[in-house]
Amino acid sequence: MPNRKRKIRKVRRRYPIGAELITENQTHFRIWAPKARKLDVVIEQGPDSGRTFRSLTPEPAGYFSGAINAEVGSRYRFRVNNGEMLYPDPASRFQPDGPHGPSCIVDARQFKWTDSQWPGITLKGQIIYEMHIGTFTTEGTWRAAAEQLPELARIGITVVEMMPIADFPGKFGWGYDGVNLFAPSHLYGTPDDLRAFIDRAHSLGLGVILDVVYNHFGPDGNYLAGFSDDYLIREKENEWGNAINFDGPNSGAVREFFITNGRYWIDEFHFDGFRFDALHAIRDPSSEYIIGAVGRAARQAAGSRSIILIAENDLQEAKMVRPRSEGGDDLDGLWNDDFHHSAVVALTNRDKAYFADYLGTPQEFISAAKYGFLYQGQARSWRKALRGTPTFGIAPEVFVCFIENHDQIANTGRGKRLRFQTSHARYRAMTAVLLLGPWTPMLFQGEEFGARSAFMFFADIGDAPVREAIRRGRAGWLAPFLSLTEEEASRSLPAPDDPKVFARCKLDFSERETNHELYRLHIDLLKLRREDSRFRQQSSGGIDGAVLGPASFVLRYFSNENDDRLLLVNFGKRQIVKPASEPLFAPRLDCDWETLWTSDSPRYGGAGSFAVATQEQWILPAESTVAMQPVRNHESRQLAQQR
Repeated sequence: MPNRKRKIRKVRRRYPIGAELITENQTHFRIWAPKARKLDVVIEQGPDSGRTFRSLTPEPAGYFSGAINAEVGSRYRFRVNNGEMLYPDPASRFQPDGPHGPSCIVDARQFKWTDSQWPGITLKGQIIYEMHIGTFTTEGTWRAAAEQLPELARIGITVVEMMPIADFPGKFGWGYDGVNLFAPSHLYGTPDDLRAFIDRAHSLGLGVILDVVYNHFGPDGNYLAGFSDDYLIREKENEWGNAINFDGPNSGAVREFFITNGRYWIDEFHFDGFRFDALHAIRDPSSEYIIGAVGRAARQAAGSRSIILIAENDLQEAKMVRPRSEGGDDLDGLWNDDFHHSAVVALTNRDKAYFADYLGTPQEFISAAKYGFLYQGQARSWRKALRGTPTFGIAPEVFVCFIENHDQIANTGRGKRLRFQTSHARYRAMTAVLLLGPWTPMLFQGEEFGARSAFMFFADIGDAPVREAIRRGRAGWLAPFLSLTEEEASRSLPAPDDPKVFARCKLDFSERETNHELYRLHIDLLKLRREDSRFRQQSSGGIDGAVLGPASFVLRYFSNENDDRLLLVNFGKRQIVKPASEPLFAPRLDCDWETLWTSDSPRYGGAGSFAVATQEQWILPAESTVAMQPVRNHESRQLAQQR
């Protein structure tokens, strides 16, 4: 008999990899496994029912595929070359027992969405809220977090940024060591619980974006090497481990894996975009940068919905938010660490580690308001290298600014919130700068009500050697911030794998009442930003500023409708500006300035002092931010009445 090639059955799939239900009792599997000569799906019937082995058909370029009898809820793994080791699916949609357990077949079509009219989001006008599901509530689940969404919407939050949820080993962690990039963490609930969270958010007018980690895989629970040695480039490393192979031999399937992942989260979970973690750690000189490719595929998956794509990039490469036609990557936003570092120095006078490259001076805040990044190609001592590229022509909303986020709170070593590192008045003044600036503001969970809970680094990962390596690595990173040796930091810092460390990071929502003054501050500022005719504009080129003293400055928001705003900021002692020889103080014709809002209001626990403008001088209250608006003066009102 002549040799006949086995026919490959064509099945209409949504994605090129993973397990997809094609009938009620049948599932189609497809996986890239070039190391395999033979590959079996192993269906695990249960602890007492044994296993069923079914071979998949080899395809060109190292893929295997096939349809077998398996229904929703079935657990499965893969066997390579008849070996004893069984592996979970690299594109598993759910890992009920975590990364070391079997994968589970799910059917995304069973969930009944109610958000068909949801238009999606664009970046301009948004207020972002970074959330870690495991610590946001006592329960640490999507269901519990969903119960808090109405309150977030009520106070003016518009976008939830969810810290990484790709499944990772252990009972708790930040999520940046994920290993199952298609599987929502089993620690937080089921995939449908996540869908319900997003559906509920959309019903309240809230967008939800996902923090994704495409620069490395975690050190524990990563079984990709069982299928291929080409996922990673082992001779190239970043600070977290081996670099991912986006441009080397056999990188086509690796790129497909990540591009598919981007499509998947948008399509099957209705996420409204991504925050891409640490893009400076991705090496990809390809003609099409992998993150740009992921972003374009995600937009295509969203269809008529608008999504936003935000980058964290320590190199501050502005090209990421420029269009591809101009050599860019088509992203929408960039985290602005420069603003944060200036704010911390201004509030605390810290000058260790990367804070040594910032002065916290008034000019830095004026420059941030006008240009976004402070470093756009200048030398920086922390990395001993040039940092950044020019941002001219980039809209102000592109820059996502914050005074707290998961990294920065944890970098204090013991997770101390910023408000406990400075005076109450100065903190209120800085919060006003953050929430009334032309950029896109971001709050970290609990910041809005002055949470006392810490946010430390926690990771329940791996065996003893892995845990020790993580602890040592964390101590080495934090030592310069704390002016300690690595050994001293290792002895004094809380162990990341201690469950008590994780528990201490959970929010206490009763603090919304006990810290009501700070909560009011945030609510009022968000309302002012949302409703004021000028603060909500975020228009390019519509803002200028001037230094008034060592710790004071003024920002002027210009309007074509005689509706300018002044933001007077003073992080120091009470100041008399005399002579007031600064043109930005000048009111429009026939107008005077009056106070619109002040951070020093008794409503927020302040002393109740206000800025005073006379014909001779301006008085700036100590440690305060004051917003001022124009009103027609007495003479012009009289003249108008006579007419």
